[in-house]
Amino acid sequence: MFEVVRWAAVVAATVTTGLLAGVFFAFSVAVMPGLARVGDRGVVEVMQRINEAILNGWFLVVFLGSPVLSLVAVVVHVGSSGAVLGWLVAALVGGVVSLAVTVRGSVPLNDALAQAGPVERMADPVGVRRRFEARWVRWNVVRTVASVLAFGCLVGAVAVG
Repeated sequence: MFEVVRWAAVVAATVTTGLLAGVFFAFSVAVMPGLARVGDRGVVEVMQRINEAILNGWFLVVFLGSPVLSLVAVVVHVGSSGAVLGWLVAALVGGVVSLAVTVRGSVPLNDALAQAGPVERMADPVGVRRRFEARWVRWNVVRTVASVLAFGCLVGAVAVG
């Protein structure tokens, strides 16, 4: 029975981490490059709407589930093969980095964008975009890399386990 718990923890961590890495990757390769071709008011308004829409139960399950389930996978594998545990610990580190970058980097920028108010009443949408876009993109690249590495490490744990 304990092996089923171990397996389920790794699978759940792998699925949530893969989904999260995919969301961040999609922003890196499609959403933000697409928005880079849009005017200032359009970028600000679309990102404000995305930041509102992404705060939903499905995203929160994936966003919080990834590091929490990775931690669970590590805990239930303490004492098992060093190779599996090593991959799981590396995945947990990547997940925690992704979480920290989001909380400390992306969320404050999202909050500042929301506080700028409705785009139709903005006096300086160019400045709002300038203060947001490049920094947000850089932080997103960091959390994308961390999440993809975490996912790869979880796949490594599955492969050696």
